[in-house]
Amino acid sequence: MAVRTVSAAPVARAPAPITVSTVPEVVVPAAPDTAVQTKPLSLAPAPVAAPSSAPATVPASAPASAAPSVSVAAPAAPAPVTMDRDFIARNQIVERYISGRLPIKGATEFERFCHDNPSMLDELGLPERVNAGLRLLEAAGKPEPWQEEPRKVWEKPQLVIGLGAGVLALLVALVMVWNGSSDKTRRIDALKKVVAEQPLEPASKTSTIRVLPSFQGSTNTPAVTVGGGGAQLADLKIDLSRSAYRGFRVTIDRVDQGRVAVLHNLLKDSNGHVRMALNTSALGPGLYQFTIEGLTWRGDPVPEAWLTIAVVH
Repeated sequence: MAVRTVSAAPVARAPAPITVSTVPEVVVPAAPDTAVQTKPLSLAPAPVAAPSSAPATVPASAPASAAPSVSVAAPAAPAPVTMDRDFIARNQIVERYISGRLPIKGATEFERFCHDNPSMLDELGLPERVNAGLRLLEAAGKPEPWQEEPRKVWEKPQLVIGLGAGVLALLVALVMVWNGSSDKTRRIDALKKVVAEQPLEPASKTSTIRVLPSFQGSTNTPAVTVGGGGAQLADLKIDLSRSAYRGFRVTIDRVDQGRVAVLHNLLKDSNGHVRMALNTSALGPGLYQFTIEGLTWRGDPVPEAWLTIAVVH
């Protein structure tokens, strides 16, 4: 008995809407209204189609409602990255950190990981790498990274210390010079005052000195030295017993400077001495020459004798 199938024209239907869901939805297409006809059945096995790598094509006559619905899944959140030894070795964290190619966030996390796990540095061989890099720097003649760059001459602390010491020494020298100048100024003022006032010091003692003048001529060799050790009153006894004159005039000159005094009408005593007393503070230090002249009965001076004395203070 043969069964025939009679195909009828398909009824057009609106396409089913596409539903987006995380669970795929199976849509069963509606069966078209067709008339069933019988056709002879064959007991022979159906031929097997040869496998093909090309994708199966959908017949154009298939209805749109037969297409499966498309489902779009929501993107899943990325899993947090855990930094461990395998992650560090796999992503070359150490090499990138040393070369400066590691991002700031990654470098911060790596530093935090090393702080929490200091023993991991030895396992990663970081000390050996650092030592190898230092050996390369030493072989190339490069300074170590922690060494400071050579400073300029004006940036060295020795220069600052030297300048400070020089300024300090200069200040000390200026203070000393200023003090010395002040002392000299005070001394000069005191000497000016002494010269202006010409004060006489009181004689603390009296010295009696007998001298024999020269009757041959004047000389710059002192016959006696007076003064020294303070002001004193020098009582000079000039021996003129060899002279025939009784009255004399004595002129006192400071050698190479000027005249000091002229004493008139000095008489010799019964011992033949002409006496005069001088305060040594009244005479400045130096050589003084005495010119002794005899007076005639008319009062005319006649050179008779010469005497040189030295005054010291």
